[in-house]
Amino acid sequence: MKKIRVGILCGGRSAEHQVSLQSARNIVDAIDRDRYEVVLIGIDRTGQWHLGDSAGFLLNAHDPKQIALNRLSETVTLAPGAPTDPVTTTTTHRPAGDIDVIFPVLHGPFGEDGTVQGLLKLANLPFVGSGVLGSAVSMDKDVMKRLLRDAGIAIPEFMTFLSSDRNRISFDEVRGRLGMPCFIKPANLGSSVGITKARDARELEAGVREAFRYDRKILVEECVTGREIECAVLGNARPEASGLGEVRPTHEFYSYEAKYIDEHGAELEIPAKLPKELTEEIRATAVEVHRVLACEGMSRVDFFLKEDGEVLVNELNTIPGFTRISMFPKLWEVAGVSYADLIDRLIQLALERFDEEKTLDT
Repeated sequence: MKKIRVGILCGGRSAEHQVSLQSARNIVDAIDRDRYEVVLIGIDRTGQWHLGDSAGFLLNAHDPKQIALNRLSETVTLAPGAPTDPVTTTTTHRPAGDIDVIFPVLHGPFGEDGTVQGLLKLANLPFVGSGVLGSAVSMDKDVMKRLLRDAGIAIPEFMTFLSSDRNRISFDEVRGRLGMPCFIKPANLGSSVGITKARDARELEAGVREAFRYDRKILVEECVTGREIECAVLGNARPEASGLGEVRPTHEFYSYEAKYIDEHGAELEIPAKLPKELTEEIRATAVEVHRVLACEGMSRVDFFLKEDGEVLVNELNTIPGFTRISMFPKLWEVAGVSYADLIDRLIQLALERFDEEKTLDT
């Protein structure tokens, strides 16, 4: 049987570059080599694409703080409109060979926000995960939360500010509407990069300044006291939810350090200890969120469970982490889906969608 050639696309220009490299390494280690042939494509911090091999593609591969892309590898480009082999080297224009499907493991802007998904559609390449629309609306926390609110799904209170509003953000207005403390977040970033907690006017000002380092739009959000619950969703037209997991950060909140650097940054309890009826309610809501945001393939939906029993949706990630301490693969593993089987199902979902789209008139 001919192996399916999978292009693992990782790295990227976002602040989540190193997380992406960790996720890619784990996928490469876990993928079924009897069924799939791996083609590694890394995007460096300048946006240049590199073709690599499993041996020397990553530097400091086992150190999450020092992991880096080997930029000595051959540079390639993706040429939309090419009749065959759209991935070619930039120097000799030699084709990288047929690639049957792309697995983007890109977290954050320029990878998870619909930009790469649009490029892959132009190149007529099937790819894992949500399409342009689902990726774009899920990346922008402001747009995501407004869509969820309009669908009648409960979310935390929030305020949105553009960079042009920077000098008009009033501490008294924020405190009056959201209370203190509150969280300040870039609208288009993940992995808790750029997120700070503010308890007073000085910390609010510092948090706003930090968030605007990463985005031209930021959110200030109420601080919800309660448990952090996560659910993984898998599927296209008929998505299904995993069981639930609970995150108990040992840091003040579930920061970037806690998620990806510090192995003891959080305790993960899978399955989460919740009543059966509440578990099913949260699982059903996760599937609804996946559909409302036009997601496909995979997502991870994060919830707050308040002390009074109210469930709020915090956010959805269209390309969740695949690191060794990431919740998405762990949730499916407990559900009986091994890491290798999970990768296989995601690739098959991508190919199924591509085959369906080919039947459409254009």
